[in-house]
Amino acid sequence: MLSEDIVYFFKHLSFTIVTTQDNQGYPHNACKGIVKITPEGKVYLLDLFKKNTYKNLEANNFISVTGIDENKFEGYCLKGKARIEDADKLEHDVVEAWEKKINSRITQRVINSVQGKKGHISHPEALLPKPKYLIVMDVDEVIDLTPAHIKIK
Repeated sequence: MLSEDIVYFFKHLSFTIVTTQDNQGYPHNACKGIVKITPEGKVYLLDLFKKNTYKNLEANNFISVTGIDENKFEGYCLKGKARIEDADKLEHDVVEAWEKKINSRITQRVINSVQGKKGHISHPEALLPKPKYLIVMDVDEVIDLTPAHIKIK
């Protein structure tokens, strides 16, 4: 089970770091966006490429998802096991949630540009390919990365 605070935290991140393990035992990190997370401990991530993360999960289903909010000095690492679902079996609401998140990121990038904030010269989110597969994670453990001495009580 995930607390409402943790679900809310991950829902509002623009991306997370997903860690899998390659066949030599080395960690592999990749940026991925969460499209859905439930209090029951299910995390849904769409992957746009069938490369290292995909290959690693086929061989070893252990996974961690780490999210950090630098401004709040808060973060969590979710550890668990994952399974892969093919893109042609994706439910409409999952794809719709991904498209909404991408549109939101493009909108925020345009707003930042108008406000004079420097960023990427183009809109990379608009160039992203369609998702190749879905990662469904069952969370087994939550690690609170916030140092105990600075937690708000």
